[in-house]
Amino acid sequence: MPHKSGFVNILGNPNVGKSTLMNALSGVKLSIITSKVQTTRHRIMGIVNGENFQIVYSDTPGIMRPVYKMQEQMVKFAYSTLTDADIILYVTDIYENIDLTQDIIARLRKIQIPVLMLINKIDLGTQESVNQKINAWSDILPNAEIIPVSALEKFNLDKIFDRILSLLPESPPYFPKDEITDKSERFFASEIIREKILMNYQKEIPYSVEVEIISFKESDELIRVSANIYVERESQKGIIIGRQGQALKKTGTMARKDLEDFFGKKVFLETLVKVKKDWRNNPRILRQFGYFTN
Repeated sequence: MPHKSGFVNILGNPNVGKSTLMNALSGVKLSIITSKVQTTRHRIMGIVNGENFQIVYSDTPGIMRPVYKMQEQMVKFAYSTLTDADIILYVTDIYENIDLTQDIIARLRKIQIPVLMLINKIDLGTQESVNQKINAWSDILPNAEIIPVSALEKFNLDKIFDRILSLLPESPPYFPKDEITDKSERFFASEIIREKILMNYQKEIPYSVEVEIISFKESDELIRVSANIYVERESQKGIIIGRQGQALKKTGTMARKDLEDFFGKKVFLETLVKVKKDWRNNPRILRQFGYFTN
């Protein structure tokens, strides 16, 4: 049997379940998940290998109207997946207002590659509401194949997988067969810490935060991680740290436990909170944080 390989890129608006789908399809938690919009900031690849295939999934930031230069780059990450995809998984859900998706719809109508239109979260709707969405999207994207799914409940994921395998082009693998992602250990450490900040803080605070791993040293029994947590204002620094350091301690403890689960060994985590004024609009700092790729 000939070997198949290809890039399967996941695209959609914020909070429709792209990261949950990515983790379910790749079989490992590579993308952090919270209920807040803009949780995913970078394009993250998850690589699934079989004897005769390699699927390279890409999770992407949700498409939005950017306010900051950081968000402009996030949208570029998302739309870049239209140029190198072999298959597009366009994700919506039973709640999404179709009128909010006009820009991406226009782009999807122009591409010549297969589009699987996934209506997510059907476990939260009725059969009638799901059928209404299927009919509406059939009119809007007649060339797409529509599949109702629940990424959380893993409903119809086998159908997606089988359809992807049937559509993949014949090709040798793009990555070594023992790799599961294109991102480094430092990247996942920073994302796990940022996930806990998204979970523990409210309002603008989580969106004003970036995490940078300063040191990642691994021995046989222990990983020592040193991270800087950057905010935009001194007042935000005080909120992150909390009274007598309790808020930062709670976040650090939660992050350490997840880091230990992710890496499979004990972790010593040290965090410092620093201010980088208006970093979300500073191209030099954004390049340092990996938002500019060239």
